[in-house]
Amino acid sequence: MSANATPGFAPEWLALREAADAAARAPELLDPLRAHLAGRTRPGSVLVIRDLGCGTGSMGRWLTPRLAGPQHWVLHDHDAGLLGLAAARLPRTGAGGGRVTVTTRQGDIARLTADELAGTGLVTASALLDILTREEVDRLAAACAGAGCPVLLALSVVGRVELFPADPLDGAIGSAFNDHQRRLDHGRRLLGPDAVAAAREVFAARGMAVEVRPSPWRLGAAESALTAEWLRGWVGAAREQRPDLAPRATAYLRRRLEACEAGELRVVVHHSDVLALPPSEGGTE
Repeated sequence: MSANATPGFAPEWLALREAADAAARAPELLDPLRAHLAGRTRPGSVLVIRDLGCGTGSMGRWLTPRLAGPQHWVLHDHDAGLLGLAAARLPRTGAGGGRVTVTTRQGDIARLTADELAGTGLVTASALLDILTREEVDRLAAACAGAGCPVLLALSVVGRVELFPADPLDGAIGSAFNDHQRRLDHGRRLLGPDAVAAAREVFAARGMAVEVRPSPWRLGAAESALTAEWLRGWVGAAREQRPDLAPRATAYLRRRLEACEAGELRVVVHHSDVLALPPSEGGTE
């Protein structure tokens, strides 16, 4: 889970972060994406979009009204409950009033192939890339390149957090959290903050043109509920990674939560968005 170590993908956490996610996503990647899609989509044809690890569907709610023409969304997740929520909440019209339809697919999103992506016009995901392994990202790149399908991957952590005012323990907590994000998880070595660099490399190696843009959360007094929950997860993961930090981390979290409740804490959690475009049908992009 990008930017938080909360177990699972609870709908409550996903709802809490949705506004911050929407404000953070990099809109400057949409123009090159729309230009690419316009060059490959026949007038009146339906754009098929696959949302990997869709959660409750926040990416679909953000992106649907920013794309024109009829759209068909295929929502992928391992959690049937989240799939139901996402399907029910997806907008039914896109930009310009284009009709939007939706289906769901429950299962392992890390094993899609080029054959399965045949006919797909766009693959997208949010807060997913950093919980994959390098091998899984490489498989995704191979599948998308093989299908000639563009990819928009939003909100991947990059290992930088800024807190204002600063605290002497900020660096140790941040470093331990980053190590936790790179942990070995049931035999899978997660990429964590190295995910964006890995994605840039593997998609480019498959012949795709890659753009990366920052998409930071900027959390202030108005986002205190999200900040408090993020802090608990951030410090909790650091403490799990480095048990020797536990006594100091407990006091640190108490200080930070008090400042958050008082409206005195500001946090910037840095992420990046990645757009990978295959060569145009007439040549390179």
